Amino acid sequence: MDLFTADFWLALLNIVFIDLILAGDNAIVIGMAARNLPLHQQKKAVLWGTAGAIGIRIIATVVVVKLLDLPWLHLAGGILLLWIAYKLLVQEDDKHDVKAGNTLWQSIQTIIIADAAMGIDNVIAVAGASHGNTLLVILGLLISVPVIVWGSTLFIKLINKFTWIVYIGSGVLGYTAAKMITHEKAFKEFFEESPVIYWSFVVLIIVLIIAAGLYTNKRRNQAVQEKSREAH
Repeated sequence: MDLFTADFWLALLNIVFIDLILAGDNAIVIGMAARNLPLHQQKKAVLWGTAGAIGIRIIATVVVVKLLDLPWLHLAGGILLLWIAYKLLVQEDDKHDVKAGNTLWQSIQTIIIADAAMGIDNVIAVAGASHGNTLLVILGLLISVPVIVWGSTLFIKLINKFTWIVYIGSGVLGYTAAKMITHEKAFKEFFEESPVIYWSFVVLIIVLIIAAGLYTNKRRNQAVQEKSREAH
């Protein structure tokens, strides 16, 4: 994939969007990890913690990209990404229990460890969207992680106000998952022979993921309303 082609820049935008839609909680974790520090040290903790998180994300994603050359891992990654896309739509409010560091180094460690634990879904999604291009992985993470750290509060507000953004994000993940599955060596030739079958499969996956999320959320809201009526 050439740096000066439309495909490259579309893939880069896709990676940045995936990171933003999946990593809304990271800024909360970063803030909680550094909350006990003096103000001048909080900025250092965020800066160095973010730098460490970017480094680990890049290494982890490049490793996953290389592993995708192994048989059946495209299929496994695609199926796992479908689950992530579904969970994005039906996620419950999580209570983040992040221990605040009392020293600068403790806070930096907490930020890096928490980001690594929370970033597994990002790693898989970015690996799938990068089409094996290491430059895409590095550029996408260098752009998106700082935006997450300094701008995710705004992004969280946007998602809360415009819930359809999450459904678009889930659709993008569904599209990426479908592409990973169709790139599995055992199926690749079958899907390449017929663009109609390929695009029908991609659209079907996206529709099924969004429909499953809508159905689950509807059932959950009905259950909450019934409990509320019984309580009164």
